[in-house]
Amino acid sequence: MGDAVRSTPRGRRTTSERTGDILASRIRPANRERPTVEDEEYFDPQPTSRDRLPNPLPLLENLTRCVIEILAGARELEQISRWVDDSVYRNLLKRVVISARARQATGQPVQRPVFTIGSTSIFEPSDGVVEAVVIVRSRARTRAVAIRLEGLDERWRATVISVL
Repeated sequence: MGDAVRSTPRGRRTTSERTGDILASRIRPANRERPTVEDEEYFDPQPTSRDRLPNPLPLLENLTRCVIEILAGARELEQISRWVDDSVYRNLLKRVVISARARQATGQPVQRPVFTIGSTSIFEPSDGVVEAVVIVRSRARTRAVAIRLEGLDERWRATVISVL
């Protein structure tokens, strides 16, 4: 049996013809120069002023809780990737690997840490930037977690996290 040929009604174009037209309209003309610095800066993360951002306290406490659990091995690092900067992610990844190796060497099982969130001190050095210290208390010791949040694209993003 022969292959069936599909015909289109008059005046109507096939999907491939329409796709070709769309692609041709999106191709940059040859005489246009490369994107300028202003074009590239437009698509970079844009700073957001403090009045357009939500209250940072819930994020600070939840991020602290997540970081402590990640370092203990009870939570995956990917769960906070949307709230942290790339450099913070890489730094935490190094600490997670070191913690996992230490647990493996000593034969300790992964346990969910038992702790409470203590006081939170928040400072605003400039518009759209929050620096905070969150105190974490456990049975064995008390730790401080320093976090810097910056308002980018109308949401908070952690650019520095330091567990002391």
